[in-house]
Amino acid sequence: MPPPRLTAATRSVLERMARAGHPPLHTLPAAQARAAYEKSAGVLELPVAPLPRVEDFHVTARDGHSLPVRLYAGEGERLPALLYFHGGGFTIGSIATHDVLCRELCRRSGCAVLSLDYRLAPEHRFPQAVNDSWDALQWLAAHGRERGLDGERLAVGGDSAGGTLAAVCALLARDAGLPLALQLLFYPGCASDTTLPSHAHYREGLLLDATLIDWFFAHYIDRALREDWRFAPLNAPEVEGVAPAWFGLAECDPLVDEGIAYADRLRAAGVPVQLEIYRGVVHEFIKMGRAIPEARTAHRDAALALSQALKP
Repeated sequence: MPPPRLTAATRSVLERMARAGHPPLHTLPAAQARAAYEKSAGVLELPVAPLPRVEDFHVTARDGHSLPVRLYAGEGERLPALLYFHGGGFTIGSIATHDVLCRELCRRSGCAVLSLDYRLAPEHRFPQAVNDSWDALQWLAAHGRERGLDGERLAVGGDSAGGTLAAVCALLARDAGLPLALQLLFYPGCASDTTLPSHAHYREGLLLDATLIDWFFAHYIDRALREDWRFAPLNAPEVEGVAPAWFGLAECDPLVDEGIAYADRLRAAGVPVQLEIYRGVVHEFIKMGRAIPEARTAHRDAALALSQALKP
């Protein structure tokens, strides 16, 4: 296969990462991988945007566990809201690692953003992340008004594993009769395996590689459960009537084909879909706004889709 057509900025980022010589995440215990990811998360991010309201609090999950959340909001009451799920293979990542991204989505869209720290694997395996995400969405619909949010103008979103959770919550919301205006999906995981061509084409050398994907999967879910649609939305029995979707995919990403496949499935079911493929960039690019121009473009595109979907 020909080498991927990376942008010059993306190639520079990958070369600098290689020169840094940090141990690959898959060689570390989960707790150390989380710490390493946390430490590096802001290196390529945009400066932290100040906002009128940034509040940390907790919501209660079905088992009584207190789930940390962070609310980003502008001035005003009854603001439309996006519930955001961070990426990290269900194993790493946090509110902190995705703070800048959530600030950008809030600042650019005029919508509030509620970021969730769902419980992580391997301490909390499938379907715990799904349950926490769905519990948080139900809380937002029922109690968002207490925080100045409009429980009737809601969206879900996320990147990578967080995109998976957003897609799953959109399906659960449809089944529960909870209306959503949008599912905002940055390069979501949608398939139960790694057999689509992009997994072979981009299997190594591009940040998210085959070994790391296997490491994430092994931490999160038993092989016998991987056909469950709550792990692989492409396996959902039917997708008719789910919320409209915006996809932001990276061209040089093992997950790009499954994102396209899920977008196609939604379109075939009559769901409005907007699909953007950012050329020459890799998985995780939306968190590299300081170095990669396409990240800033994706922030603007996603925020525009969000504001249009949630406008009164």
